[in-house]
Amino acid sequence: MRPDASRLRIVASGLAALFAATAAFALDYTPHGTQPGLDVTLGAVSVCIDCHRSLDPANAGFMPHSTWGGSMMANAMRDPLFWAALDVANHDAASEGNAGVGDYCLRCHTPRGWLGGRVVKNGSGGTTGTGGESGCKLLGNYASKDRDNSDYSGVDCHYCHRLMPGGPQGEAFITGNANAWVDDALTCESTPGFFGPCRRGPYQYAAGSMLEAPHGWAYSSHHTGSAICATCHDVTTPDTDQGPLKTLVRADGTDSGRPFPIERTSTEWSRSLFADAILRDGFGDAPSGTPAVATAQPCQACHMRTSQDPLAKACEANPSGSRTGNLPVHEFAGANAWVPGIIKAEYGGNLLQQPEDYDRTIASARDMLASSATVSTTITAYTPATPTTAGSISIEVAVTNLSGHKLPTGYPEGRRMWLNLQVRSAANALVAESGAYDDATATLTEDVQARVYESLQGIWDAPSQTCVVESAGAKQFHFVLNNCIAKDNRIPPLGFRVTAPDDPEGLEAGPVAANYAETSPGSGVLVNTDRVAYTFTVPAGTTGPLSAKATLYHQVASSDYIAFLRDQSIDNAFGAENDLCAGGPGRPFTVGPQALSRGEYMYELWTSPLHGKSPPEPVATGVAVAKTGSRRR
Repeated sequence: MRPDASRLRIVASGLAALFAATAAFALDYTPHGTQPGLDVTLGAVSVCIDCHRSLDPANAGFMPHSTWGGSMMANAMRDPLFWAALDVANHDAASEGNAGVGDYCLRCHTPRGWLGGRVVKNGSGGTTGTGGESGCKLLGNYASKDRDNSDYSGVDCHYCHRLMPGGPQGEAFITGNANAWVDDALTCESTPGFFGPCRRGPYQYAAGSMLEAPHGWAYSSHHTGSAICATCHDVTTPDTDQGPLKTLVRADGTDSGRPFPIERTSTEWSRSLFADAILRDGFGDAPSGTPAVATAQPCQACHMRTSQDPLAKACEANPSGSRTGNLPVHEFAGANAWVPGIIKAEYGGNLLQQPEDYDRTIASARDMLASSATVSTTITAYTPATPTTAGSISIEVAVTNLSGHKLPTGYPEGRRMWLNLQVRSAANALVAESGAYDDATATLTEDVQARVYESLQGIWDAPSQTCVVESAGAKQFHFVLNNCIAKDNRIPPLGFRVTAPDDPEGLEAGPVAANYAETSPGSGVLVNTDRVAYTFTVPAGTTGPLSAKATLYHQVASSDYIAFLRDQSIDNAFGAENDLCAGGPGRPFTVGPQALSRGEYMYELWTSPLHGKSPPEPVATGVAVAKTGSRRR
């Protein structure tokens, strides 16, 4: 089914010089995989909606478009956090003489716009000119309906279902940075000449069966495993035509020579027990002696749950119930319960998606968070207070990661989890607290006992021999410039192995400035539980029994990150979006930032009472009680 090579404009890294020689930018940030200028453009989402979205509310919980429509996949180009970060990335790279890095960012978020030649590369070996790296050449706007063939439809149907595990000339699969291979055949053997390339998926259909699609289709084992997710969910410093933009500096100041690892969700999974039994993904066998899991868990097992609805079907032409227990739901559940609500409120009135689509996404994110961890609380020592003397209480909180990757995972900038521990008296008065959070100011108090799970990446400073993550007391988030990791204490998944044959030092995903014990000495496998010890003074006169309640919270964007995005836009005079993109298609926009910079717009959304300040989501809670008079419990 592979197309004739002469009918493709697909190039691998060996042809990257074609773009570099003619580009207005110094570097080609995206030289690998299928390049812009497809023979068969990506089909509009509207082509899929008529059959794969239902107007019947009873079907909305499983139909592909209804569940995808509110997801962050569908809204990757409407996310205001992304746009504010894009401006910072473009400015940071340009400050080092490397303009155009937005090509690397937008490739993941708008495959339609990028492959259509409307970002930096125009599909003919040249460039679109200034503004493409900022998204100013894209078609549509934030509130464009999916029926409008908009570049703002995010990671959509035709893109995912044309992905291939290798290139047209046998080129190998490439992990990360959206280095994807896209089928560009003019026909599909199952239905020649109709709808162009095959729609690839995890099903085989008997010819003429009631489930056979009316368009060209092909069974794809690639769509059953985690490698397809690794296409975008391992993010590395731009792999330019001249090598990696940034390489990882070790904690001792030496350069590892490894491309800097920004996000490693797929790698985290591949080194966990969840991946050990999976061979078809190309991630390799489990090391000798590693316990096997009864059933392997690819990404889809959690993030595309199978619908058990008795009415489940994939297409309006299919009989109800024909896919019960055999339909991966396209909700792509994650941990982001905040941004979908912003998009619903800001743009939802204009979009084809219904408000319920976003509500389902938010609910699924909360369900996903609730299933990701457990928290247990144990009082290890207790000396009760008397009317005249203080007492003390010692507590151990254990957080166990139940997910298939680190907890938390993904985009590290501003994303975090933490433990809030409160000790209260018999009268429910607060006696002691660690990890206090002020909802009004969105401030987390990082006291000496606070446990905050996060990855802090920074820029190596040779004179001080430190990884710098702050400037003038404010946290910095320059992800395209970062070349060192100051902290990564996120909890490993079950069976996590720090090293791999291609990473003997464990630099890709190992803990940094944190210690997780091995499950057994010399195993190289880390525990998936963090145990945190606390000790508090109990003021004189406190009456028992005392209760200790530990709650694990998740937050999409810290106040530090939001302030950073705003300050960068002001300090560097990024300017209003309509000014930045003046003359672009459809400009000036009447939605989105308009007369504000993207960073200022994000700050305005964050401060709005309608959206809240990225309110923390509770994940799990553990409670223990110390009775008056007891010495230990």
